[in-house]
Amino acid sequence: NILELQIERELKDSYLTYAMSTIMDRALPDVRDGLKPSQRRILVAMNDLRLYPGKKHLKCAKICGDTSGNYHPHGESVIYPTLVIMGQKWRMRQTLVDPQGNFGSITPDPPAAMRYTEARLTHAAVDMLEDLDLSTVDFQANYDDRLREPTVLPGKFPNLLVNGGVGIAVGMATSMAPNNPAEVFDAIIRVIDNPGISLLELMQDVKNPDGTIARRGIKGPDFPTGGLILGRRGIVEAYDTGRGKVTVRAKMHAEPVPGSKDREQLVVDELPFNLGIDALTEQLVAARDQDKITDVSAVHNECNAKSPVRIVIELKKGADAGVVEKQLYEFTSLQQNFSMYNIALVNRQPRTLGLRDLIRHYIDHRVDVIRRRTQHLLGVARRRAHELEGMIYAVCDIDEVVRLIRSSRTRPEALAKLMARAFRIAPGHPAEAIIPARLLTAARAAEKSPAGGVLLSEHQAKVISEMRLIQLVGLEIEKLVGEYRDVAAEIDRYEAILATHQLVLDMIKADCEQMKARYASPRVTEIQDAEGEDLDLASLIPVTDCVVTISHQGYAKRVPAETYRAQGRGGKGIIAGTAKDDDFIEHVFVASTHDHLLCFTDAGRVFKLRVFELPEMARTSKGRPLVNLLEFKAFNNPPAAPSPAAGEGANAPTAAESNTPARREKPIAFLAIKDFEEGSHYLTFVSRNAIIKRTPLKDYRNVHKGGLIAVDIRPGDALIAVAITGGADDVLLIAASGQAIRFPEDDARVMRRQA
Repeated sequence: NILELQIERELKDSYLTYAMSTIMDRALPDVRDGLKPSQRRILVAMNDLRLYPGKKHLKCAKICGDTSGNYHPHGESVIYPTLVIMGQKWRMRQTLVDPQGNFGSITPDPPAAMRYTEARLTHAAVDMLEDLDLSTVDFQANYDDRLREPTVLPGKFPNLLVNGGVGIAVGMATSMAPNNPAEVFDAIIRVIDNPGISLLELMQDVKNPDGTIARRGIKGPDFPTGGLILGRRGIVEAYDTGRGKVTVRAKMHAEPVPGSKDREQLVVDELPFNLGIDALTEQLVAARDQDKITDVSAVHNECNAKSPVRIVIELKKGADAGVVEKQLYEFTSLQQNFSMYNIALVNRQPRTLGLRDLIRHYIDHRVDVIRRRTQHLLGVARRRAHELEGMIYAVCDIDEVVRLIRSSRTRPEALAKLMARAFRIAPGHPAEAIIPARLLTAARAAEKSPAGGVLLSEHQAKVISEMRLIQLVGLEIEKLVGEYRDVAAEIDRYEAILATHQLVLDMIKADCEQMKARYASPRVTEIQDAEGEDLDLASLIPVTDCVVTISHQGYAKRVPAETYRAQGRGGKGIIAGTAKDDDFIEHVFVASTHDHLLCFTDAGRVFKLRVFELPEMARTSKGRPLVNLLEFKAFNNPPAAPSPAAGEGANAPTAAESNTPARREKPIAFLAIKDFEEGSHYLTFVSRNAIIKRTPLKDYRNVHKGGLIAVDIRPGDALIAVAITGGADDVLLIAASGQAIRFPEDDARVMRRQA
């Protein structure tokens, strides 16, 4: 039979089938465990061989052979490179394979043949495989229907978030950057605690009241080779949309050439991710020979075991190291772009995912794994409890059990007699006092049934028939009852976990805390602001009105304005917030999320942040300490000697004030600003000693994160109030004695910011 087909249609259908096979079964990682099928099968084969940390390394040829023969029928020659990559520290932020032997180098030198190298699993890989045998994931038949393999690993370790991944499919590719493990674990915990957390909050540290870091924010990629990332725009775009590009630069330093007093050399210590030393050395020599960089005299590769990356670039006499460094970034790969495409399989479909999506998929997968594990353990515990109940009934009536077995000619007959016998725990039985109440209650209820007692199941009868003779002694009942109590407690705990979602989330948080303690390491990739970068984080935040509340002790929050609905006459009101006994709400105002918020302290300093940087919290929450958001400093302003400028009487500093210890500066005023250039507005300052000053509002448009001096406070004085004035307003000051003064604001001349 000949079937005529259009070649265009046949090519389209066949290529589509091939493309989908490549996407789903070869090139893209699964969002749940972050592994491709080849990587997953290697780890499963090593788990079958029990190559755990602390065990002896095994030949890679054996590992690749078992992987190829049992799970991955593509030949050992394609399995070994995948195994090698999972053990290379310059390719993986947290390796999954512990290598022994020559696994290559960053040069890049090729690894030795698999018959010469050995490997075993790392702790991270063991965490990936943990609970695999507890029905936590689905299994499928392997390529020849001889064995079963998991479709995904339980994935306790967040491999995709920590190690990222690279893969080229048909029509799409994935390029996911690695992240710092400690930052990842803190981010997961923060998302569990606050599912609606914004990306901006997730990228910022959470500080304790004393200024120490409580939870780290995910600052950006943390490449295993270190280096320097310029700018944050690409990081924010990739974390928000799943696509972005960052500029990665090598780290180098200048030092004198040994044996020379007037010549310098540049030494490269850290490289951009995935840049080989040989390729870089060739580029450096070519740039020198082509006269692109004229002040380089020689290039040496001085890498060794102690210094895996050390490339020395000798400069000519009189060369400027700073100029040559910029030329190196321009003409070589010492500065290059790293594109991030966060594409992974979600329900076997490729999806582009942001940072919060990746974290939520990890949490969802772990919730499913923990629930399935608990279901499995609950079934095992219930089965064991069922067996123990039968054994306890048998030991309590052991004479009757022995009689029934001895009177039977065959095993099936003995089982039938045991199942037909109604077992009871007679009142006053010697073991009645130690038998658990739930079991004794069930036995008493069974005695009132038509059967007149407890009827054993077939499984219980088999367990009783297999009991050893030593288990029939009287004291054996104590061991059985003790084990039954433990199993009953496990059943209660498993049922509580399945009934309470929060317990499952708490278990995930506990796992993250445990892994954070094991895998935490300092950042190796530094992030710097790029010159001229205009990163507008506000573009990620919707423009909405919100109510900002700040307490006397500095707890701040924002709440959507629609939370406070209008009430009719006689309304009872609602709680706007909670505070500690010695605290109260001091500042309340409405602002847009995109407004600038100026915070003035009694030390005369000013801080600026956007309103959306304040945490959005529930209406009844007390808020977050401002010390976590602003860099307050110690404030020790000694009083001045008595003088007319310092004031007399009530305003003069006392002897007690002269010995006042240093304290942290305190915020005293907050102003929401939409536009610093709009109109001719002024900031009018008033101090405790009645010193007044006016400064144009636009002078405060460039306040950095560390704060600026808003007004120079004299010794013994403190700032107490700040207000926005329009240039033609009147100022009314009221003293503690009850006196008041009113005057036009232009009586106080305009002064510079630090006056």
